[in-house]
Amino acid sequence: MIRTILTYPDPLLKKKSEPVLGITPEIIELAKDMAETMYSASGVGLAAPQVGALHRLIVMDVSGKDDPPDLITVINPVIVHAEGKSYEDEGCLSVPKFSANVHRSSKVTVKGMKLDGSEELWETEGLLAVAFQHEIDHLDGILFVDRLSPLKRDIFRRKARKMAEQGKGEAL
Repeated sequence: MIRTILTYPDPLLKKKSEPVLGITPEIIELAKDMAETMYSASGVGLAAPQVGALHRLIVMDVSGKDDPPDLITVINPVIVHAEGKSYEDEGCLSVPKFSANVHRSSKVTVKGMKLDGSEELWETEGLLAVAFQHEIDHLDGILFVDRLSPLKRDIFRRKARKMAEQGKGEAL
């Protein structure tokens, strides 16, 4: 089932998510719905808070348009090692119509659990490393715009206010 993606400034996006204590049928269904929602919105990642569920659960697929899907679902992800520097353009399904360069680590190692309950270690770089950091930020109530310089954050907020005042649907 495709779920509604919450958008800025929804206050739920700023809340910290709770660890998943067990892989229940509800968690499995949430993960399935999140993947369907992400693919429907043409995203590369989605965190549970973005669909209104404060669980530490993320889904990602950074495969290209011409490649077969490569869905990654992670429960309780934790970055256990980060190195290098990256400064890439990021966007977000919860912050539509806005993107900006964000400082991140270029390589990250992430520990988490798969839906079958097995523990996994992902050693990543490039887009997958950025996606892991971006989605884990969501679990901690952090949006990519929170990582921008004060000047760029101010530009974003003014743009969001202007769009809301012009009545272009939801604010950014």
